[in-house]
Amino acid sequence: MKLINLPVVLRVQGWLLLIEATFMLAPIAVSCYYHEWPTAICFTYATLLTIIAGLMMARWLRPSPGTSMRRREGVLLTAIIWVFFSFFGMLPLLFTGTVDNVTDAFFETMSGFTTTGSSIIADVETLPRGVLFWRSMMQWIGGMGIILFTLAVLPMLNQKGGIALFNAEVTGITHERLRPRVSQTAKDLWLIYIILTITMTALLVKPMGWYDAVSHAMTTMATGGFSTKNAGLHFWNSYYVYGVAIVFMFLGGINFSLIYNASRGRFDRVRSNDTFRFYCFFTLLVAVVIFINMCVEGYASSDGDRAVFALFDTVAAITSTGLSTIDYETRGEFIAMILLVVIFFGGMAGSTSGGAKIDRFIVLLKNTLNEFYRVLHPNAVKTVRINGRALAHTLVAKVIAFLAIYVMVTIIAALVLTLYELPIVDSLYTSLAMVSNYGLGYGATAVPGGFAALPVAAKWMLAVEMLVGRLELFTVLVIFTPAFWRKD
Repeated sequence: MKLINLPVVLRVQGWLLLIEATFMLAPIAVSCYYHEWPTAICFTYATLLTIIAGLMMARWLRPSPGTSMRRREGVLLTAIIWVFFSFFGMLPLLFTGTVDNVTDAFFETMSGFTTTGSSIIADVETLPRGVLFWRSMMQWIGGMGIILFTLAVLPMLNQKGGIALFNAEVTGITHERLRPRVSQTAKDLWLIYIILTITMTALLVKPMGWYDAVSHAMTTMATGGFSTKNAGLHFWNSYYVYGVAIVFMFLGGINFSLIYNASRGRFDRVRSNDTFRFYCFFTLLVAVVIFINMCVEGYASSDGDRAVFALFDTVAAITSTGLSTIDYETRGEFIAMILLVVIFFGGMAGSTSGGAKIDRFIVLLKNTLNEFYRVLHPNAVKTVRINGRALAHTLVAKVIAFLAIYVMVTIIAALVLTLYELPIVDSLYTSLAMVSNYGLGYGATAVPGGFAALPVAAKWMLAVEMLVGRLELFTVLVIFTPAFWRKD
C-alpha cells in the first residue's frame, strides 16, 4: 500500500468548499431581504474567498491517473473537512465584526457545524439577521453531515471511496445503508431531513414568523440549540412551541433509517427495534423522575409547566440539543446530575444527536449481565443480542473500547481546564458537554457567552473536543497515530 494520496484528498476538499460557498448564498439573500447591506457585502467577500480557495484546490491539484480514494484517504478527508468548513465558515463572523478574533470565531463556527451549540456571544439579539441565519444553517448542515451531503450531490464519490467516507462520518456501532449505492442512501437520508425541517417550519410559522421558524427548525432538527433569541424557545413561552420542539427534537434523536422505514410503512421494523423501545422508555422514565422532583422542590408554578418542562429538558438533553427551561444549577443539583447522565449516553446511533449513543449503553449493559452470568457458569457461551441478532465479539470489544476512550477524553480535557483554574465540577461538566455536543456549560461557562472568558488554549482544545465527539472518536484520533501515516 502506498502513502496517503494527499492530492486526491485536497481536490475533493476543493469541491466541498465550493458547496460551502453555495450555502453562503442563503444568508446573503436574508441580509438583502432585511436591507442589511453591510452584512450582505461581508458575506459576499467570504463567499468569494471560499470559491477561490475551492477552485484552486479542485482545478489545480491533479492526482496521478488511476488513483482513487481509499479508506485512509476517506478518514483523513472526513476529519479535515470539518476544520476547513469551520475556517472558511468563520470568515463572515470576522468580517461582520460579530467576533473580533480568530479563536472565538473558530470556536463559534466549530460549535455550529458540530451542532454543539456552545457560544461565546452573550447577546445574539444584537446580531444581524444574516449572521444569525448563518449560525442556524451551520448547525443544519452539520446535523446530517457534511460528507453525507457531498455523497448525495457528488455521486462520482460512490465509486471513489464513498463507502469509506460514509462509514467515517455516520455515527453508530454499525453503518446501515438503505440502498445498495451509498449516494442513494445519502439522498434518502437528506430528503427525510429536509422534509422534517420543512414540516417543523410550517408548524412554527404562526407563533414565530417565517424567519424565526426557519432558523429554529434548522437548529432543532440538527439537535444543535442555536437560537435567534437570548432566551431561546422560552422567549415565546408557549406550550405549543415547546410541544413542537419536543416532537422534532425526539425525532432528531431517532436513527434515521427507522424514520425511513416508517415512511415506507414498515412500522414492524420500528416496533421491533430494541434500541428504539429503550430510547422511548428511558426518555419517559427520566422525564417522570424530573417531574416528581419538580413537584417536591416546587419548581415552576403549575403541574402543567412542570410536565412540559420536565419532558422538554429531558428530550433536549438526551438528543444533545442543549436547550433548557429552568436554571437547575441555582435551584438544586439533583436534576442537573440526572441530565448529566442522560447527556453522556445521548440518542440513537444514526441520528443527529450527540453523546456516546444509547445503542452502546445497551451493548454494555447486556455484556455486563453476561459477565455476571459467566462468574457462576464459567463454561457458558453467551452472546450479546440486539434486535434478535448476535453481535460479534470484536464488535462488542469495539463498543467497550469506545466508551473507555470516551471517558478518557472527557477526563483529560477536564484536567486541562482545571489548569486554568476552572472548578472541578465546572470542568467535568463542560468537557462532557463538548464531547457529547450538548453545548450548555456549567458554573463559569453556564452564563450567556461564558465560553468567551476561557483562555485561548482552552477554547482551541474544546473546539477539537467538539470535533472528536461529532465524529465519534476513532475518525479523528486515529489520525494522530503513527500507523495511520506509515507506509504499509
